[in-house]
Amino acid sequence: MTTFLNKTALLSLLLIFLTSCVAKKDFDSVVGEKNALENDKTRLQEQLAVLGEKASRLEVQVEDLKGKNTAVQSDFDIVSKELKNVQGEYSRIKQLYDNLLTNSGQLNTDLAQQQQRLLAIEDDLEIERKKNEELALDLSKREAKVAELERLISEKDKAVQLLKKRVTDALLNFQASDLSVEVKNGKVYVSLAEKLLFNSGSTKVDAKGESALKQLAVALSGNTDINIMVEGHTDNVPLSGSGKYSDNWDLSVIRATSIVRILINNGISSEVITAAGRGEFSPVAENTSAENKALNRRTEIVLTPKLNELFQLLESY
Repeated sequence: MTTFLNKTALLSLLLIFLTSCVAKKDFDSVVGEKNALENDKTRLQEQLAVLGEKASRLEVQVEDLKGKNTAVQSDFDIVSKELKNVQGEYSRIKQLYDNLLTNSGQLNTDLAQQQQRLLAIEDDLEIERKKNEELALDLSKREAKVAELERLISEKDKAVQLLKKRVTDALLNFQASDLSVEVKNGKVYVSLAEKLLFNSGSTKVDAKGESALKQLAVALSGNTDINIMVEGHTDNVPLSGSGKYSDNWDLSVIRATSIVRILINNGISSEVITAAGRGEFSPVAENTSAENKALNRRTEIVLTPKLNELFQLLESY
């Protein structure tokens, strides 16, 4: 700007100095140049003013931007710190994620194994369930069989008691010392003393004994639902001399056979009756006195209800 003013003053001086010596044409040229320069000056001054205002605004903007830059730098520092923290947290979480992936693979393997075990357990449970159902069904069948067994036993007990009553009623006219009727182990035992049936050492049934046997046969006649065992018993006194019978075994068997024949001849089926000799080996009392020996010399007729239906049921268990 100073250089421009100096040039203007110098031109003015030259203009004054040369006025007198230059031609009018030159003067006019100089004047024109002067006016042009003044116009340029005015224009430049205006531009200068405009630029000054712009410079002022820019300076304000620069100061404002400096302030903003400071704030932005502060924010940048904060964001940079947060970014660093986030990056550290990201690294930590990524490590956890990688560990999780590794553990997840193992967990998947363990889970698959657990599922296999669970399936095996479920299969076992299904097998046990079926077994339980089969057991329950079998138990139900067994309970039904037990109920049927109890019914048959009850019927058998009733039959035994009825049989005892029939035999007792048939032999009411005989003394209790001569015979007895009792139930043992589900069987009816008719015990006949020797004095009622035989003379000492004899195998022939006397008249009183035969009468008793006939009454018993009448009571049992037609009853095919019982088995009859006739057992001969003796005391322990050996047979004397060289008689007809070699020992008490012989005597007990022959006596039982004699009784069986009388019963068969009076209506008892030979298919349900058996003769047996027990000799001296099944006493009811010790052979230490005459009274006890008399008790042991006896014939027992054992009446057993046929239990075919009951045995068939038992065999099915």
